[in-house]
Amino acid sequence: MDTTKTPAPTAPEADSPADLKKADAPETTAPVAADTEAAGEAVPTEELAGLEDIEDLEDELDEEPAEEPSGVGAAACALVAAGLGLIALSGSWVSRVIAERATLIGQIDSVNATSTEDKIEALYGNAWQLTALVNGVLSTVALLIGVFVLARPAFGTPGRTLPTWVRAVSWAAVALGVIGVIVFAFMYFVLPLPKAA
Repeated sequence: MDTTKTPAPTAPEADSPADLKKADAPETTAPVAADTEAAGEAVPTEELAGLEDIEDLEDELDEEPAEEPSGVGAAACALVAAGLGLIALSGSWVSRVIAERATLIGQIDSVNATSTEDKIEALYGNAWQLTALVNGVLSTVALLIGVFVLARPAFGTPGRTLPTWVRAVSWAAVALGVIGVIVFAFMYFVLPLPKAA
């Protein structure tokens, strides 16, 4: 009867590799020694090949997989571009402040204006053009950011594409930017101030 005490199955010593090797060592020592004498150098070479395979597997497990970019930056840029395009079409706070400042300066200058056309130009001319200019700059920035987001995958990792919603928002930003630039050009260059009757 065997009187050696074995550890409990839930004990930490029961599953350790050292205990498993100790338990297997007496049984395998004799056959390995007999095979070594019979086969000569064949057994150690096979054992070394097995150890190299295990080391290769351990190296592969230690290597962390390369993370793919999540595209959060592209999504944020697409949203910013669409927002800028929308603000440029509806009018921004900055353009409103600049227009009010130009109107105030025009009111001061209109005191010396002699004709009605000069007064209209002094009061509204610069404010009109500055509003168009600021909104045109915002539209241009929205257009450039939208084009950048759409063109970015072509210069990045091959085979990587943006999510569908990011491309859709980028195309919307490009469309809003183009419309904003057209409106800017029309307001600034084509649409004249009203004439006095």
